[in-house]
Amino acid sequence: MSSAVQAESGEIREAKKTNSLLSIFKYREMNILTVLIIIGIFISLFSPYFLTMNNIMGVTRSVSITAIMAIGMTMVIITGGIDLSVGSVMGLASLMTALSFQHGYPTVVAIAVGLIVGVVSGLINGLLITKVNLPPFIATLGTLSIGRGLIYIITEGFPITPDVPAAYSFIGQGYLGFVPLPVVAMLILMVVFTVIMSRTRYGRHVYAIGGNEIAAKLSGVKTDRTKILVYVLSGTISAVAGIILFARLSSAEPASGFGAELDVIAASAIGGASLSGGYGSIVGAIIGAALIGVISNGIVLLNINTYAQQAITGLVILIAVSIDMWRSKRKG
Repeated sequence: MSSAVQAESGEIREAKKTNSLLSIFKYREMNILTVLIIIGIFISLFSPYFLTMNNIMGVTRSVSITAIMAIGMTMVIITGGIDLSVGSVMGLASLMTALSFQHGYPTVVAIAVGLIVGVVSGLINGLLITKVNLPPFIATLGTLSIGRGLIYIITEGFPITPDVPAAYSFIGQGYLGFVPLPVVAMLILMVVFTVIMSRTRYGRHVYAIGGNEIAAKLSGVKTDRTKILVYVLSGTISAVAGIILFARLSSAEPASGFGAELDVIAASAIGGASLSGGYGSIVGAIIGAALIGVISNGIVLLNINTYAQQAITGLVILIAVSIDMWRSKRKG
């Protein structure tokens, strides 16, 4: 009898282990990570260069800029908004940092100027959305066009390539051990904002607004202040990406950041952020950006027509959003 009881309890323990293992894959981040691993294995079967250290570090370096901006975008999407201006803010911050160096300002001042561009841009977006009551799509589309126009007015279509200190170039070109510094910056920001979104009152307020803004307001959440800060953070993070990009290239290009908002939104959506608001994670956005980067790298390594990249990325977005909508309907 005791042996039967022991066998039954053993089966129960195994069932619990299985259920706990399966519960991990209920998280969208794990689903996307599984897809990323499968695609990586598939590419490595046909290209011996994919898993080389040089290629992996190159992919992570190129992904880091999109991933950094996706951190801010994900917070905006969680509130039920959108920020189309991230690409132009990145380009404008990069340009203003370059102009600061060109006029002889020290590194600290040049970086501060770039960050101010991001703060001001985000503040304008937040005020237009909360005080003027413009839809986020319209407000940020307007600031996107303004930012892009300012870039072309200032540069007149020519790149700005000032002399920069070696210490500043190290930010974009250096390594910490064998890891590129832009990747280190991405990981630090990922940890910081993951903690903010999961462990602080502000993070809970952001999720509450995306879930039901009216209910959040009635429960005492200062919705306008929270949303303004979300857009300020998005603009500032985009400026950080622009500063890192300029440090990497040592040149501020007029087209810098052009169309970047599409990749950033794609990274957030693929990473599990619900475009209707209320759900998403910083880690998911990073994984989404990595998936886009791996697909792009795989297209090059497998000698596939590079024009197919946009089509494949679009297909992945449609699949990710369709799964999200299916899950929402199922929960309902």
